[in-house]
Amino acid sequence: MSGPSQVNDVPIESRAQLVEYLASGVRPRDDWRIGTEHEKFGFRTDDLQAPTFDGDRGIEALLRGLMRFGWEPVDEHGRTIALVRDGASVSLEPAGQLELSGAPLRTLHETCMEASSHLREVREVAEPMGLGFLGMGFQPKWRRDEMPWMPKGRYKIMREYMPKVGSLGLDMMTRTCTVQVNLDVASEADMVKKFRVALALQPIATALFADSPFTEGQPNGQLSYRSHIWSDTDAGRTGMLDFVFEDGFGYERYTDYLLDVPMYFVYRDGTYIDASGQSFRDYLDGRLPAYPGERPTLKDWADHSTTAFPEVRLKKYLEMRGADSGPWNRICALPAFWVGLLYDDAALDAAWDLVKDFTRDERHALRDGVPKHAMGLPFRGGTVRDLAREALKISTHGLQRRAYLNSRGADERVHIEPLLEIVETGKTPAEVKLELFHGPWGGRIDPVFREFAY
Repeated sequence: MSGPSQVNDVPIESRAQLVEYLASGVRPRDDWRIGTEHEKFGFRTDDLQAPTFDGDRGIEALLRGLMRFGWEPVDEHGRTIALVRDGASVSLEPAGQLELSGAPLRTLHETCMEASSHLREVREVAEPMGLGFLGMGFQPKWRRDEMPWMPKGRYKIMREYMPKVGSLGLDMMTRTCTVQVNLDVASEADMVKKFRVALALQPIATALFADSPFTEGQPNGQLSYRSHIWSDTDAGRTGMLDFVFEDGFGYERYTDYLLDVPMYFVYRDGTYIDASGQSFRDYLDGRLPAYPGERPTLKDWADHSTTAFPEVRLKKYLEMRGADSGPWNRICALPAFWVGLLYDDAALDAAWDLVKDFTRDERHALRDGVPKHAMGLPFRGGTVRDLAREALKISTHGLQRRAYLNSRGADERVHIEPLLEIVETGKTPAEVKLELFHGPWGGRIDPVFREFAY
C-alpha cells in the first residue's frame, strides 16, 4: 500500500484535470521503465512471531539500521515509517510486512539486481537482531489477532472501515504479501490494449505464483488464499473491472470509476482525516462531510487513486496485482512475465489474440477458480496450465526480441525460467509446500520459516 503521494497541491477546478492526471503518464517507448514491488513477512528467529514496531528487535529499529546504506527516513509524528533512496522506497504494510518499491529501471537485469541488493541489505541488518524474512502470499502460522499494527494514520482508518464492507479485509491488511510490477504506456490506445490483456491474464499470474496454502498452521483448502481474500475485502474497490472491455473505454471511463470508489481519507499537514465511505464527487463540490467547505487538490486525487484495489490498477502507469509473494527468483519472474507480454508489440498482439474472445463469464470463472485450483482449473477443454504455457511462450519470445543482455551475455529470458519450471512440473509453489507439510515436515508449519526464508 502506498503512502502520501508526491504530487503538487494544485487545486482541482474541473473533472478534465483528473483525466489529464492519469493521461500524463504516457511515455515514448524509449522512456518505458520497469518498477517492481514486493512484500515479505518478518519473523523473530527464536519464536517465529511477527516483530512489533517498537523495541530493539522492532521494525522501526530495522528501518533505522538500513539507513547505513544511504536510505533517508520518512517520519510520521516522529516515528520512522519508511525510507527513500534513488527513486526507490522501503515501506511498511499494516502488520509490518516490509515492502520494497523499486526505482523505475530499464531492464529486468537491473530490477533483479535491485531486489537482490535490497534483500542482502535487509539480511545484514536483520540477522544480528534475530529477525528473518519470508516471501509467501499469506502468513502461514499466526492468527489475525496475533499480528502487530504499525502506527500509520492511514492504516488506523482502514482498520476501522474494513469490517463494514467485507469479512476478510483485515486479513488482507495484516496477513498477505504480494509482488507486483508497474509498467508504462505509450498512448491511450496502448493503455487500453495492455489493460485488457493484463486483466484477462491476471488469473494466470495468480495460478503460477500461488503460494498461500496455509492458515494458522494448517492447509486452508486454497492454493492462493491471498487471492481468495480479495473476493471478500471490499467490492466497491476490487475485482475484474468489466467496463475495461467495453467499447469506448479510456482515461475518462477509469476516472469515473475512481470517482465512484469510496474514499478512505484526506491527508493534510501530516495528519490523516477520516473520510471513509464518503464520496470524492462530494469533495469536488466542497461538500465532503469530513472536510466541509474544502476542495481537493491533485495530490488528493493521486492519494485516492491508490485506494482502489482491482486486479490491475491504473495510476499514471499500469500495476499488475495478481501474484503471491515468493522467493528472490520469483520476484524477478513476475516482471519478466509481464514485460515479455506487454513491452513487445508482437507479443502484445499475440497475447490479445489469446484473450480477446474470452467472455465476461469466462474471465470471472478464471478469477474465481484459480485461488483454489490454480493451474488445474478447467478451461475450454483444457486447463489453466495450458493457458499458462501459451502465455509463457508468448512472453518468452517477447523477452528474446527485447535482446537486453546481462554481463554474462544472457538475455532477459533467464528471469522467466522459474515459471517455465512450474508449468513443466505442473506444481505450483503452494503444492510443493503442501507435499512437504504432509511429508517431511510431519504436519508442522514451522519448517517453512527455516527452509524458505530469504
